[in-house]
Amino acid sequence: MLMTLTSAPAAAHGDSKQSAPRNISTTEMAFGREGDPKKVTRTLQVDMSDRMRFTPANMTAKQGETVKFVIRNSGKVMHEFVLGTMKELKEHAEVMKKHPGMEHDEPYMAHVAPGKTGTIVWQFTRSGNFHFGCLIPGHFEAGMIGNVAVQ
Repeated sequence: MLMTLTSAPAAAHGDSKQSAPRNISTTEMAFGREGDPKKVTRTLQVDMSDRMRFTPANMTAKQGETVKFVIRNSGKVMHEFVLGTMKELKEHAEVMKKHPGMEHDEPYMAHVAPGKTGTIVWQFTRSGNFHFGCLIPGHFEAGMIGNVAVQ
């Protein structure tokens, strides 16, 4: 799994945009898997700001729940919302320092331009304390991180 997260970020970034619909990934991560948009049980609105904060920064979910995150960038600079464990986020943040222009194309990541909105549909298949962060260099270190407690 570590190899997946340390190698996937580099491969998952780039300037290409998908134009054709893609299948829902069945890859199971420590914090769940991509959710089926037809099975969303709740929508959570998240704001990202240039104050280097997420609002709300703390959320809860139930194990098995499929959540749609609607992530708005109310700032004037690029921000991103990346779900993961704290260890994975820290490792990915280090990769981002070496490759600051990378864009994300994984189901647990949303790279959102200023004034725009992104979405992630995620199924929390395991209980635990998971996190989300903005891994653009300097943002994570400035405290742009949040928590999802899954029970």
